Amino acid sequence: MLTLHCVSGGPRCCRGGCLVAGPGEVGVLGSPCDSLRLLQGAQAAVKISEAGDQGAEGGTPGEFTFSADPSLEDIRRLQAEFVAERGWGQFHQPRNLLLALVGEVGEVAELFQWRAEPAARAGLPGWAPGERAALAEELSDVLLYLVSLAQQCRVDLPRAALRKLDRNRARYPAHRAHGSARKYTHYQDRPPAACGPQD
Repeated sequence: MLTLHCVSGGPRCCRGGCLVAGPGEVGVLGSPCDSLRLLQGAQAAVKISEAGDQGAEGGTPGEFTFSADPSLEDIRRLQAEFVAERGWGQFHQPRNLLLALVGEVGEVAELFQWRAEPAARAGLPGWAPGERAALAEELSDVLLYLVSLAQQCRVDLPRAALRKLDRNRARYPAHRAHGSARKYTHYQDRPPAACGPQD
């Protein structure tokens, strides 16, 4: 049985009708919804636990990890199905998706605007549950548009990201870049400076 964690617990969760549970309770999906189609119609236990969900509450200090499921391919497929069911493919050209992505990044930035440095640190200390839920929603919009853009541009995003990480490892050797914020060009081997003409 698959256990899922609800980030918002609000009426938008599971289309506001198929979830039968309150915060901290275990519920059963009454019908499949778009965001949980990966369950393939099977009923699943859904535990709503805002305090236990690092995405909802920031979790405990220490290392943060994402859920193993769904995969990025699952998200791509679910988003593609969502778009196809609504006939929105005609609007999802790369240019449109890029502009929508930039708009959503702006909405994420708006949530951080005017916050003092302590409230913008890792873990987001002092953020209310509603603020965290809003951030999770906006970051999800960014992810969905990014995945859609990659699909339309035929970029295999997981493999491209791994290639980029390999390239960054070469550009920023750990033994040279540790603790430094300098650009990778600083770490490139440079030829010795040319000497001027001798007298």
